[in-house]
Formats: sequence, C-alpha cells, structure tokens
Amino acid sequence: MSPRGVPMTDVRRQLFDAAERVLVREGPGALSGRAVTREAGCATGLLYNHFPDFDEFLAEFVLDRVRPTADRLALLPGRAGAGTVSGNLTDGATLLLEPTPLALTNLVRARPPLLHRMHTVAREEMPELHAGEAAFADYLDAEKALGRVAADTDAEAVALALVGAVHQLLLSHPVDEPDLRGRIERVVTVLIKGLATAE
Repeated sequence: MSPRGVPMTDVRRQLFDAAERVLVREGPGALSGRAVTREAGCATGLLYNHFPDFDEFLAEFVLDRVRPTADRLALLPGRAGAGTVSGNLTDGATLLLEPTPLALTNLVRARPPLLHRMHTVAREEMPELHAGEAAFADYLDAEKALGRVAADTDAEAVALALVGAVHQLLLSHPVDEPDLRGRIERVVTVLIKGLATAE
C-alpha cells in the first residue's frame, strides 16, 4: 500500500531500507524498481513519485548508505596511541568487508554508469567514497604525531595502497573465506613494515 501523506523522508527511508535488503540478500542483479517496491510493501509507482528514474534512485541510495561506514571510519584517527598500529588499520579495513559496504561496492561495479550519476546527484566530491583513504591517512598522521609511526611516512600513499589491496581481495577472493581478515592483517603488516616505531 502506498503510504500517501507520509513525509518524503520517510518514503525515501522505506525505499532505501528495502533496496538494501534486496541488494544484500540477492545481489545487484536482483535490484529493480519492482523488486524494491515489492520488498517495501508499497505501490510500484511510489518510487517514481520521488525519483525521476531508477538510476537516480540507485545513485541517492548508494550515497545514503555509504555514510554510516564513512562515519565509522572517521573514528579511526581517534584510536591513535591505543592498541597497535597494525591492529587499528586492520580493524578499519575490515569495515569495508561488512555486508552493506560490500554489497554497495558490488552494485557500483555491476553498473559502471552509476558512479557518474552519483557525481551528478551529489554535485560535489562525495567524500564518503574516499572515506577509507582519508581515515587511514589521518590515522597514520595522528600516529606520526605520537611517534608510533616514522615521521617520513607518506600516509596518503600507504592509505591508498591499503584500500587498493582490500578492493583486490574483494575481487579475487570469496567474502566468506575464513581467513580473509588474516589476509588483510598480512597486507597491513607488509605495508607498515619499517614504518611503525612502537608496536
């Protein structure tokens, strides 16, 4: 049933929640306007009352759903000085392997034009899509200030390498592989070898 009279933000949330459930459960190939509205339990036309087409819906959906992961990654620099450098970086990297971030990555990969549409919708740099790189770089800079990472460390380059390595793991290994975190730990260890001054 179409929730007539419900504020648009509530409709958007309902549709985005439904899209996330379909995407995580069935993958990007199952995601369609009909599948979303069926999952949401509302009339098929409701989606198009609020979005000009399905591609714009998907663009806004992805931007909305990457923000929680971006917010969690933004907390990483606050962990500087606690635990170990490798452990903190590994914890941050494994956030990218959780079901929703992983499903969103698969969606964008399955629909290459979607990234361009997201830029059009956002009309900005979309910092959420670079949250991993930014968080890892800021974290390493914070550890440099504390003397736990070598002062000449190129934090941005290490951050980019780490995000790239995680993406390669996602492309080449099943996400339910038992030792995926272990692989990430090994990558982190190699990346920061000689950089961490106190582990």
